[in-house]
Amino acid sequence: MTHLSKENYLREAKNIYLYGKIYFFTPHKKAMTYIVTESCIKCKYTDCVDVCPVDCFREGPNFLVIDPDECIDCAVCVPECPVNAIYAEDDVPGDQQQFISLNLELARSWKSITKSKGSLPEAEEWKDVKNKLEHLVR
Repeated sequence: MTHLSKENYLREAKNIYLYGKIYFFTPHKKAMTYIVTESCIKCKYTDCVDVCPVDCFREGPNFLVIDPDECIDCAVCVPECPVNAIYAEDDVPGDQQQFISLNLELARSWKSITKSKGSLPEAEEWKDVKNKLEHLVR
């Protein structure tokens, strides 16, 4: 375990005040990240974006991802997703595990999205469709 002096700890610690709670995150202890999974493909509802306190969402043509280097594990985005596409990294279903590396990969090249937008025009017809990975536009 790394020990920091009080001065260094206060300089390096990140405080987030959110909905009446203080979340403490330090650079030497990486928080678990959240993952956007297949249900988001061809829907791209952006309700989750507005509640994110650290702007960790990245936008592609028909899918959102979470940048694992920015996510602070606050979970406020999870209940906002109307298609239940967001999971804690440790809770990603077995058939969705490839989305852990996919979020990391795509977050490196896609631009940040910080304000919600309307969903894709075809979102309603695609929201309950399974096996959509082949439709992901990179």
